Formats: sequence, C-alpha cells, structure tokens
Amino acid sequence: MSLTLPPLPYALDALEPYISRRTLSAHHGNHHAAYVEKTRVLTQRTPLESAPLEEVVHASAPRNSALFNAAAQAWNHTFYWNSLRPDGGGEAQGPMRELIEECFGSQRAFSQQFVTTASDQFGSGWVWLVLDAGRLRIMATSNADTPLVTPVLLPLLTLDVWEHAYYLDYQHRRLEYIAAFLAHLVNWDFANRALAAAGKSAARGTLERDPQLDRGHRK
Repeated sequence: MSLTLPPLPYALDALEPYISRRTLSAHHGNHHAAYVEKTRVLTQRTPLESAPLEEVVHASAPRNSALFNAAAQAWNHTFYWNSLRPDGGGEAQGPMRELIEECFGSQRAFSQQFVTTASDQFGSGWVWLVLDAGRLRIMATSNADTPLVTPVLLPLLTLDVWEHAYYLDYQHRRLEYIAAFLAHLVNWDFANRALAAAGKSAARGTLERDPQLDRGHRK
C-alpha cells in the first residue's frame, strides 16, 4: 500500500460561507497534499513504507524531525477535516454535552476557554479538545505537534490555527474564524464517536482511535 491524500468528507463548497471553496481547495489540495507527499517520499524504501500513518507519526517522534513534521501534519489535517461539518456548530449534544457540562461547568464556559486558548496561541499551531484520564481538556500545540503521541490523551476535535487555514477568508481576524468554527462548523457527531470508541477501548484496557482516519491515507 502507498500513502495517499484522503478526499475531503464533504464538497469543496460545503462549508461556505464560513470557509470558502478557495480556502478548502488551497488548504487540502496544496498544504495537506504536500505533507502527504513528503511523508511518502521520506518513508520510501524504509521499514515504515507500508506502515499506517499513525504508526509513522509515533515512530518518527522525536528521533526524525523531518518525517515527524510531515507525517504529523498529514494526520492532523485529516483529523481537522473530520472536526468540521456542514450545518455543524452550536452546543454539543449527547455524551459530549454531559461531559462538557461536567468538566467546564457549562457550554458557555467551554466556548470561552476554547476561544481564549485558540486566540492566544502564538504563531502557527492547533487547538485540541482531548480526553485526559476521563476528563475533557482544551490544549494548544505548536507547528506539527499533536496529542496523538501522548499515550494518555485522546483527541476529540481540533481547530487549525495556522494562517493558511483562514487567511484568505478572514485575513488577520482569527477571532472571527474561531467563532465561526464554534457556531457553525464544529462536528459534535465526530467527537461523540471518538468518545464512544474511547469508552469501548477503556473497557479492554486500551486507548483506540477511529481507524477510518488511517484507512483514508492508504491505497
């Protein structure tokens, strides 16, 4: 099998007017594609050539920074696309709603903390909602860093705050992009599925992630 760029889980214009077709085309077709291609090139004729992308990320951190940067960014981007959906956003429902209210006190408090973390992230990076020992936590990572490589953390959602994720639509107005994500785009169904998978794996003493994220990179 070879590493391939997974298709977006929706049409290029499906997130308009909050993320434009122009931004999605450039972000997925250029930025994400470049990370996938760099990962493919760097793993050619190595023991990782046929490995799942998640395994490549783990194996390259922290020993091979060039491969880690490419592979982690490829994985992060796929996770980001799944964290978005047309007609998404608003308050969480189901188990995520209950856990947010338990861990943050209210949906409003969660949103305020998410906005603060995302807006305060200096330079390029990501903002994550993760499950940490059964509790929700909002965290930021710089550049290609990802909670994927921390065994006790399970990513549930992410927001890409690199400028190329929003600059064509929002220019310097990162706060508007963050607000649009929370109000109109966040995919709570995806987070609930990840949470459900975590519950099943915890019963077996393991921490599992959605295998579809990895299958999307293989052909």
